[in-house]
Amino acid sequence: MAKQFLMNLLLAFIWVALTGALYYSNFLFGFGVGFFLMWVMNRGGTDDRYFTRVPKVIGFFLYFVYEMVKANIQVAYDVITPKYFMKPGIVKYPMNAKTDFEINMLSTVISLTPGTLIIDVSEDRKVLYIHVMYLRDKEQFIRQIKDGFERRLLEVIR
Repeated sequence: MAKQFLMNLLLAFIWVALTGALYYSNFLFGFGVGFFLMWVMNRGGTDDRYFTRVPKVIGFFLYFVYEMVKANIQVAYDVITPKYFMKPGIVKYPMNAKTDFEINMLSTVISLTPGTLIIDVSEDRKVLYIHVMYLRDKEQFIRQIKDGFERRLLEVIR
């Protein structure tokens, strides 16, 4: 998989060199063209993990950016208005993540989102304790994390 990623980067740099325009958008377009060409050439191949994982990584990144922007707007609105809309609470979140790396990545992604902070991980490493700034419904929050961050992150990692 690392060889395919490096080949894709090489194709993107070749695209940038051939077009003569060193812009992020041109590099990303070249990366997409290279990904498509490699996918077409590898359709009958046995190792297609790269071609399933890259769209999942992009989807996770876009979902994370969306959630971060949404949380930032919510916090900024609360800061600039005279009335506070906070309803803080602590949630006991049961995880599907098993390894130390998966737990660390999940807790980092949750903590990077404004309005949430990881307090602790249980001794048996099955539960995260999360402080939430805007907690309306605990079950909905747990479902949102489980179906959003955790599911997408574990699809990328595993």
